[in-house]
Amino acid sequence: MGLTLELAHIYKAYGGQQVVTDCSFTFEPGGTYVIMGPNGCGKSTLLRIAALLEKPDQGEVKFLNGGNPIEPDINLKRRLTMVFPRVGVFNTTVAKNVAYGLQIRGVAKSEMQARVDSALELVRLTHKRTQRALTLSSGETMRLGLARGLAIEPDILFLDEPTTSIDVANTKIIEQVLRRISQDKKLTLIIVTHDAAQAARFSGRLLFMRDGNLVDHL
Repeated sequence: MGLTLELAHIYKAYGGQQVVTDCSFTFEPGGTYVIMGPNGCGKSTLLRIAALLEKPDQGEVKFLNGGNPIEPDINLKRRLTMVFPRVGVFNTTVAKNVAYGLQIRGVAKSEMQARVDSALELVRLTHKRTQRALTLSSGETMRLGLARGLAIEPDILFLDEPTTSIDVANTKIIEQVLRRISQDKKLTLIIVTHDAAQAARFSGRLLFMRDGNLVDHL
């Protein structure tokens, strides 16, 4: 059973400027949620708070498994993965980059290799597995970041503008991967984008950031 994510009356301000205001929402397991809104409206801030990467000024982020609350400890955090607009890579092979999150989780070597192979195949980077990650294009690097997140097999995958500033071909591949994941419903996808056309291509619940809050209508 997957995780339920509940945001309860979340507030966040920077320098006295309110960014997220009394935001409450429940993300159900296996769902796909696309959060839209103009740049600077608080989408990325809310995503970081939901992923436990940043603390709200007020409010509560709750995770439940079958209705039972889960402590926000390291074990919970390892069930969450976020892919940022700029993916950081290590100066080693593509395969070893994808394996990094599995290594720190103590995954057995045989299982680690199987997960890396599966993730690389999904994002169509199998032919690049022995290539140095630093030599990849920006679009390939984003696909590497997605593969690294998927290899962990998280309960919730957060994606912040996953196709910003990358070419059309790589954007198409990333969108195809995300649509396939969405159809499988094995994990929860929460995607932030400012691209209305892209949001329409995802089959999921469309949410809008308005006045620091999440609404499902304009």
